[in-house]
Amino acid sequence: MKRAARYVIFYAALLGLWTLLAELKIWPPYLFPTPWGVAEALYAGFQDHTYWIAIRVSLQRVLIGYGISVVLGMILGLGVASNKFLEETMGGLLVSLQSLPSICWWPLALLWFGLNQNAILFVVIMGSLLSVTLAMEDGRKQMPRIFGQAGRNLGAKGFKLFWYVLLPASLPFIVSGLKQGWAFAWRSLITAEMLYLSLGLGQVLMMGRDLNDMSAVIAVMFLIIAIGYIVDGVVFKGMERHLQNKWGLAPAN
Repeated sequence: MKRAARYVIFYAALLGLWTLLAELKIWPPYLFPTPWGVAEALYAGFQDHTYWIAIRVSLQRVLIGYGISVVLGMILGLGVASNKFLEETMGGLLVSLQSLPSICWWPLALLWFGLNQNAILFVVIMGSLLSVTLAMEDGRKQMPRIFGQAGRNLGAKGFKLFWYVLLPASLPFIVSGLKQGWAFAWRSLITAEMLYLSLGLGQVLMMGRDLNDMSAVIAVMFLIIAIGYIVDGVVFKGMERHLQNKWGLAPAN
């Protein structure tokens, strides 16, 4: 109850400050809209189905791109962690590439795939692949060697060893990497959509800018933040709680 009260007080104060600044008109209304102006933009966008379509298209893209990056990242990370040559050569390269902003992949994607959805998916994949790969590599290294040895002694080899032994044992260490990879994938998607007529949230955000409609811009920003918050709170925190309870890592009350 106390936590809920803190949330209510904080956001009520934030809303009050926003309203006060808007009413003082320090900035012109078209640059700093009121909260109810943004609420009206949200209502209008959902009423004419613009936001519903944009949310569906963006979620579809990010799920495809993120799913591919998770599969490839797990395979690549496990390979780097299990092979000394790959660790010494590719390991440093992966760390260096992770510092590259995802938007830097956009020119390469345009030259390879053209101005289409495949280019957007490529940017999303590259935006999250490295985080998942490094998380998988770190999780594999942190896993006690006895787990792999026990699996081999029981006859597990190849894919079975990975799927039934190495992956479950590494999950507590790689969930944070999956969470970070999702954040990178979501940001990469919105950035790519802003540069291409794509029907997604990024394009709707740019339409608001082109129309000089700050209420619509802030409304779409709220949608982007809300989706990221919901995925983090429902999916990843749920995974973290499940793994903490399963592995006895839950914090003491």
